Amino acid sequence: MTVQEHLSRFEAVAKDPAGQLKGHLAQGRKVVLTAPVYTPEEIIYAMGLVPMGAWGGDMELRRSKEYFPAFLCSIVQSIVELGMAGAYEGASAIVIPSLCDSLKVLGQNWKYAVPSIPFIPMTWPQNRTPDYARDFILAGYERLIRDLEAATGAVFEEERLEEAIRVYNDHDRAMRELAKVLAAHPEVSAAQRSAVFKSAWFMDKAEHTAWVTELLAALREAVVGPKKLPVVTTGVLADAPGITALLDEYGFTVAADDVAAESRQYRTDTPEGGAPLERLARKFQAMDCCSVLYDPQKRQVEHIVRLAKDSGAKAVVMLLTKFCDPEEFDAPLIKKACDAAGLPMVQIEVDRQMVNYGQARTMLETLRDTLTA
Repeated sequence: MTVQEHLSRFEAVAKDPAGQLKGHLAQGRKVVLTAPVYTPEEIIYAMGLVPMGAWGGDMELRRSKEYFPAFLCSIVQSIVELGMAGAYEGASAIVIPSLCDSLKVLGQNWKYAVPSIPFIPMTWPQNRTPDYARDFILAGYERLIRDLEAATGAVFEEERLEEAIRVYNDHDRAMRELAKVLAAHPEVSAAQRSAVFKSAWFMDKAEHTAWVTELLAALREAVVGPKKLPVVTTGVLADAPGITALLDEYGFTVAADDVAAESRQYRTDTPEGGAPLERLARKFQAMDCCSVLYDPQKRQVEHIVRLAKDSGAKAVVMLLTKFCDPEEFDAPLIKKACDAAGLPMVQIEVDRQMVNYGQARTMLETLRDTLTA
């Protein structure tokens, strides 16, 4: 297959999560929805279940407003909107982490708005690095396992978690390598890149790794296209078709990303040594550089600047999810650090209800003109 044929497969999956859900169910597999931002999918996978991302969708919000104020994150609201519309029917449960106030509200409202799909909380410690935090994480895993067993009838076996960890570590490494290789292929559009990352949320991870490996082989043999303007993207989501279309229209290529739904998921592998659950707990403790992970030093700020320099990016494009408090708190610090590094930055406010991208168009056009002047 050609590079474009490989990319078309990912695009088909990214555009049809409902079809993926039906496909898993048709194979006799039970699906567990995983809400943003970090859910221990390895545990779900080890139980023979299919973890499937639930990050909402671009739509007008109607019924979800019965449960949420208008100023709440539209990602959270659209998850419930889809749930109330029956888009997730057939799923056996939804696991919702508690890393921000909006996600805590999501879990409580889901119980009433979508009672047909059981809500399972995953409570992470905010102060995650001390040894006592590991005990807290392990207790959360034990509750998660009990709730999954009750909701699905599946049984947890620690030996199978070893294999699940291997599958997910392999996928992490493949996605990190893909991000590097894609940066050297500007002919791959921002929309196509987004589809590769988005499709991972809906597929069996072993199958997705196989597809990515095939794409990597094709990219290494392909002729590199004409140069574009390299940028780093950061934010919670970068999958809005209106945004990716504008990045492509104005000649930008994503040299690297710090996006919660994309590369942030793959930065940290589960370490070797010890019992599988304990290793998985250490993985969460090692995670860093993310707006929803407690960090008084705000290392994410310098991480973004370093990412831009290391990748050769000429600017940073921050896609700020409207009403996302953790991202909004960090935005001024990121801007200040970019200014100090001589790195242009644009901040584009996005949400799941956007239909007019005029402001984003003006910002990206101005950025292009600034970089090419």
